[in-house]
Formats: sequence, C-alpha cells, structure tokens
Amino acid sequence: MAEACGSQAVIVRTMDIGGDKELPYMNFPKEENPFLGWRAIRIAMDRKEILRDQLRAILRASAFGKLRIMFPMIISVEEVRALRKEIEIYKQELRDEGKAFDESIEIGVMVETPAAATIARHLAKEVDFFSIGTNDLTQYTLAVDRGNDMISHLCMRCSDYQPMSPSVLNLIKQVIDASHAEGKWTGMCGELAGDERATLLLLGMGLDEFSMSAISIPRIKKIIRNTNFEDAKVLAEQALAQPTTDELMTLVNKFIEEKTIC
Repeated sequence: MAEACGSQAVIVRTMDIGGDKELPYMNFPKEENPFLGWRAIRIAMDRKEILRDQLRAILRASAFGKLRIMFPMIISVEEVRALRKEIEIYKQELRDEGKAFDESIEIGVMVETPAAATIARHLAKEVDFFSIGTNDLTQYTLAVDRGNDMISHLCMRCSDYQPMSPSVLNLIKQVIDASHAEGKWTGMCGELAGDERATLLLLGMGLDEFSMSAISIPRIKKIIRNTNFEDAKVLAEQALAQPTTDELMTLVNKFIEEKTIC
C-alpha cells in the first residue's frame, strides 16, 4: 500500500478493538461497560508484544512510502509520551538490525473523547496531527450508548439531531483551533465527515481533511467546490453561538436554501 500510494501519505491506525469491536481469539474479559473499559490503546499498552509487532511493521513499511502512525482512544498527554518512548525503542531496534525506516515518521492521535478534546492544546504540542473520531466523541460527550435502541436516536446522524449538537461542534472547533495554534492539522473520520450540512460548518471551522466512505466523496466534493470559504466561516461562527440543535440547523438549512449548495 505504501508503494502504491507513492507520495500520498497513508495513515495507519494501531489496533482499535474493544467496545463494539471484539475479536473472538483475544479472550476479552466480560465488562459491564466495554465502551468505557479495556479497549484500543489501553489494550496495546497492556499487551506490549502486540504493540511492538504493529509499530515495527509500520516503521519497516515506512521505508517504502509515506506512512503516518495514529493512535486511537487517547485521553492524556502521559499516554502520548509513553507511546513515543515505545516508538523510539523500536526505532533503535531497527537501527541495530540495519533495517531501513522513515526516521521522521509523523505521529498523530484520534480525538474521540472529551478528555482529549479539552486538552487538545497540550496534545497538539506532542503530536503532528489530529483525527477527530466523531462517532465516539459524540457518544461520550452526550453520555449516550449508540448501541442502545432506546436512546441511540440522541447520538445518530439523522435529519435534525446529533452530532450536530452545539456541545459536540464546539468541542470540534476547540480541537481544530488548538492544532492550528501549534501549526498542526486536523482531519476527521466518522459519520459527520460525510454529512452534507456538516461539511459547511466544518469548512467554516477550519477542518483540514475529511475522511469518509467512497460513496460520499462526489457530493461532499461538490459542496466544498461550490462554497465560499468566507461565507462558511460566518455560518460556523453564527451556528456555534446557537443554544440548541434546532436553532443551529435552522441557520444551516437557511444558508443552503439561499446559496443553493446541496
């Protein structure tokens, strides 16, 4: 993949399991609330042999193309610093073995918890980029289990509801601003990145990169090309000042009608 993409960067996320993503051969312990439990980077730091295999493989592959490493479910600067130490250990192993790799490989983190979002200004000093994971960020911010049918509507990407919530969007803006203040960039993955109306707000908020399913690319690309950036900035500022999702969406829908974008 690294060779096939040439000069285009490929972001490799380390193993992101747990929660609703179980592997039968991993023998997960039963947890009362797996979304708040042993998952993602927490597993990796407890099972260093797994982390070592992944990071060594990514580092070795970086000799064949432009790769970036991304860690999921980060909640603290301490975690990032510990992971950087692990990377340095494996880099030295490869040097000792005479194996080639990209010495300056970029390291990023997923911002998918309120903990990470609220300390983004500190995390931005430790990493090269952010990727906002809106599915989990929305779930954790709104205290909603998106797998619970009784309340999942509060968390779903649907006509007039979350994650187009003022609370979620203001956290996203905080993360973007924090990265830019340190000269870093922020991308986004998750359902929100492929939402037509959210695209207008995210453009205005300064999001640098959108990651979405291939089927969403043509319509999102059309919106981006047909939207004046200064208009989007004004819309985002007004929308983020709204107290409710309904009032926020009224502004967005009015903008779309007037500009005939979507």
